[in-house]
Amino acid sequence: MEILRYAAFTDRPDGGNPAGVVLDADALTPGEMQAVAADLGYAESAFLSLRGPGSATVRYFAPEAEIPFCGHATIATGVALAERDGPGTLALSTPVGVLALTTARVDGRLVASLETVEPWVDTMDPGRRADLLRHLRLAEDDLSADLPVLLSFAGNIHPIVPVRDAGILRSLDYDYDGLRTLMAAEGWGATVAVVHRLAPDVFEARNPFPPGGVREDPATGSAAASLGAYLRARSEVVTPGTLTVHQGADVGRPSLITVGIPATGGLTVSGGAVRITA
Repeated sequence: MEILRYAAFTDRPDGGNPAGVVLDADALTPGEMQAVAADLGYAESAFLSLRGPGSATVRYFAPEAEIPFCGHATIATGVALAERDGPGTLALSTPVGVLALTTARVDGRLVASLETVEPWVDTMDPGRRADLLRHLRLAEDDLSADLPVLLSFAGNIHPIVPVRDAGILRSLDYDYDGLRTLMAAEGWGATVAVVHRLAPDVFEARNPFPPGGVREDPATGSAAASLGAYLRARSEVVTPGTLTVHQGADVGRPSLITVGIPATGGLTVSGGAVRITA
């Protein structure tokens, strides 16, 4: 078994979100996968099993739990596989459904793109919303006046919490244990996306990730896709269009995530990844 290490949504090994990638995971048990993920300590690791020409299955593990879907580890897996076998398209069976994972060379570097499952957006119970803000240590006047707090799904459920200015985003300091307990009770197994709008189609984001045992995720592809679905559902973006999400600078690993937003259906998350050799 070869354990690869990649940084996704970046062009430098000290940027983006690190992910472990195992391209031949057929012989591993779930417990062994969990042990590898815990040992690496990255936000997520992906374990791939090829099933035939153009098809594979994948499972995702954070340091403390298996999760149904992970954007950055999928992007890292796509680039790692393309480096080994060449660019192409893979039908990727995940716990949330079959996704199309495509890799291609763009301006000399490999870029991976995944198409998400059908997304949905929903309101949040007022009591849970109040609990969420309390654990995030945010007040009502910290929030955007134009964009509400909602739940959005594009593979994982992400609470989307828009704040009114960049200073509030920079100073985010949440209650780790309290948020972890709330997210476990609600079945929110991924991150909370705290976001600030820089332009109609450009956002910056911070993503607490206590369910995975990680204080903050440097680049969250599923949350970026969920934000795209949220904006489309509210007619906040022109479709077809492209959303750009900046994330990770607050934890010293700047990243750039691109989300293609069609008029209907799944969204397309794209980015590069680079090998971490040390």
